[in-house]
Amino acid sequence: MLALDDVRLDLGEKPVLRGLSLDFPAGQTTALIGPSGCGKSTVLRLLVGLLRPDAGVVRFDGEPLTPGRMAAARHRTGYVIQEGGLFPHLSAGANATLLARELKRPAAEIAARLDELARLVRLGTDLLDRPPGRLSGGERQRVALMRALFLDPDVLLLDEPLGALDPMVRAGLQDDLREILDGSGKTVVLVTHDLAEAAHFSERLVLMRAGEAVQAGRLEDLRERPADGFVRGFLAAQRR
Repeated sequence: MLALDDVRLDLGEKPVLRGLSLDFPAGQTTALIGPSGCGKSTVLRLLVGLLRPDAGVVRFDGEPLTPGRMAAARHRTGYVIQEGGLFPHLSAGANATLLARELKRPAAEIAARLDELARLVRLGTDLLDRPPGRLSGGERQRVALMRALFLDPDVLLLDEPLGALDPMVRAGLQDDLREILDGSGKTVVLVTHDLAEAAHFSERLVLMRAGEAVQAGRLEDLRERPADGFVRGFLAAQRR
């Protein structure tokens, strides 16, 4: 469904991705893990078209993600960033329905979908009229997830979606989000620095370092057959 073929990206004089090749199979969840600055979030920005590679090819549904295909691909993609990225001047409901309204979907269809998604993410409908500033962190993330799911996309890109939450809220949202994703049939790419969270959502983990994929596989593969000392060190640090 999604792929990077020998992608290189430089920001200024700094190489961010160094000939990275990754495949994200259709209907599966892949978790990108690794230390800060290793290129995890950059991969998502390439997949959603916010960045263009300096070399190599980004593929969406098997075809190169060219400028001419960008709009159609984005309408098939839901994207959630850390802390939600909600517009502060809009209500929660207006944030969730933003793209559907821009596409001039029928009002009755929008209202029905909004109610359906509020139930799905366990957000009280009484909160939909509130601005983001009057919502808790967990509530904002639920609204961001509603916005990402609103057009029933084929692809979900989740960039540290639970990273800024306190442990109790985060644990509850992890379970709710996994329930939503399991059996959804969507192609999901999740970015996190937390190994336990990655394993909670996906059997396929990709550990990155300095713009490169060091090892891919199940958590058991990384633990029992680490590719090198970096993998062993990353796993050891996560146990502390």
